[in-house]
Amino acid sequence: MSFVKQSLASAALSIALVCAFAMPASAQELKIGVVNVPLLMDRAPQTKAAMDALQEEFAPRQREFAASAKKLEDLTAKVQKDAAVMGEAERRTAEKDLRDLQREVARLQNEFQEDLNLRQNEELGKLQRALLVEVQGYAQTQGYDLVVGDGVLFASTAVNITEEVLRTIETNYNATSKR
Repeated sequence: MSFVKQSLASAALSIALVCAFAMPASAQELKIGVVNVPLLMDRAPQTKAAMDALQEEFAPRQREFAASAKKLEDLTAKVQKDAAVMGEAERRTAEKDLRDLQREVARLQNEFQEDLNLRQNEELGKLQRALLVEVQGYAQTQGYDLVVGDGVLFASTAVNITEEVLRTIETNYNATSKR
C-alpha cells in the first residue's frame, strides 16, 4: 500500500470516527429551562416561613422600641405642656431627660434595624441556597440539560419552568413541614 493510499485510509477512518462520535451529540436535543429566581424567592413557602420566624424573633425588641417611643412621646407632651410653669432648673432637667430619651430611642431604633437587616440577609442567603438545591433537584429529576436563572433577558413560556419548580418546592416544603 502506498503512502498516499495509507494516508487517505487513515484520514477516512478519522473522519468516520469523528462523525460516529459527533452524531449522537447533534442528534440529541438539549432540554433547557429558565427559572425566574426573584419570583421563586418571593412566592416560595419557605420565604413566608422565614419572614414569620424573623418577625416572631424580633417582636420583643419591637415592643421594647414601641414602649420607649411612647415614653418619649409622653415626656415630650408633658414638657411642652408644663414648660411655662416650670422653674429654670426644673425645665433644664426635663429638657436634658428628653434629649437623653431621644438618643436612647434613636439608638434602640438603629440597633433594631441593623440587627433585623443582618438576620434578614442571613435568612435570605440560606433560603437562596435551599432553593438552588430544589431547582437542581427538579432539573435532574425532569432531565434538564441546562437551567438558567439570573441574567436572562428573555425567555419564552416554552422554556420558563418557574411555576413547575415552584409547585415542586411547595410540595416538598409541605411534605417536610408536616413531619
